[in-house]
Formats: sequence, structure tokens, C-alpha cells
Amino acid sequence: MATHTQAEAPVGDNAVPVRFTLNGKDTALKLDPRTTLLDCVRESLSLTGTKKGCDHGQCGACTIHVNGRRVNACLSLAVAHDGDTITTIEGLGEPGRLHPMQQAFLDHDGYQCGYCTSGQIMSGAALLNEPCGASDGAVREAMSGNLCRCGAYKNIVSAVQSVRIMRKA
Repeated sequence: MATHTQAEAPVGDNAVPVRFTLNGKDTALKLDPRTTLLDCVRESLSLTGTKKGCDHGQCGACTIHVNGRRVNACLSLAVAHDGDTITTIEGLGEPGRLHPMQQAFLDHDGYQCGYCTSGQIMSGAALLNEPCGASDGAVREAMSGNLCRCGAYKNIVSAVQSVRIMRKA
């Protein structure tokens, strides 16, 4: 398994070591214990695909996967994830091959300005492994933690539904 270079965020004497697997790579850092997972990923590890929207857990722009479940990274302290497996938008697909949800967002124009897109894709990908009714309304409800200020909801639901249908075939 590849390893991220040990990252050192500027911290005082209270730095706390944390180790986790990030996008398939072992990662070790020393962080201020107040550092959110969002700030850790963006600032300490320079993975800026995960966006900071509201910083209050209300918009979903910062959605990532922790142990396969979707999490608002702005609400979670990085040190709470010692030993966890974390996936950001950068680790969802593979080089040269998009994850089916990423491809569906392209195919169905499930984005406009793009700011919410990574969180929407991560939420949609996690939804594939969660109980959810078959209707568009059920998908809208399951995705309700992710806001799109441009109003691309119809296309987002179409993208998610296309992957769900493809997986059933």
C-alpha cells in the first residue's frame, strides 16, 4: 500500500498523532486536536476536491466516506478517525477510469457551478450501499443533506438513478 508523506500541520505543543488510510494510502499526521477532518484533508494533505461550504453541516459540500459511510467532514474532528478508512472525491475513481457515479454526473449534467458536485457525488456513491426506495422522491430525500444552490436537483437525481438502475441490471 502506498503511503502519504507524513504531514505536519503547524501546531503547538498539543499536537496529537493520527493515522488512517486515505484514498488507499496509509497516512500519518500530527494535528491540533481541534482540526476538523475537512481542514485536515484540505489544508494538511492538499486534497482540495472536498469543499468547505457552510462549515456547519448544513450543505453537504464536504461529504466524504469514512469506513464506507457518508460523513460531513466539517463536523468531524480528524483525531476521531484514527485507524479509519477515508475516501475523498480524489480517491473515488481510479486514474483514467471514473467511478460510475462520477461518469453519471457528467452524462446527466448533474452539476452547474461545480461547488457542490464533489459532495453530491460522494453522497450519491454512498447511497448505492444504503437502503433507499426506487422512486425519484426517495432519492431526493436520501440526498437532502446535500444542497445545490444552482438548482441542478433534477439532473442530480437522474445521475444517481442511472447508476442505481445500471447496478441492478
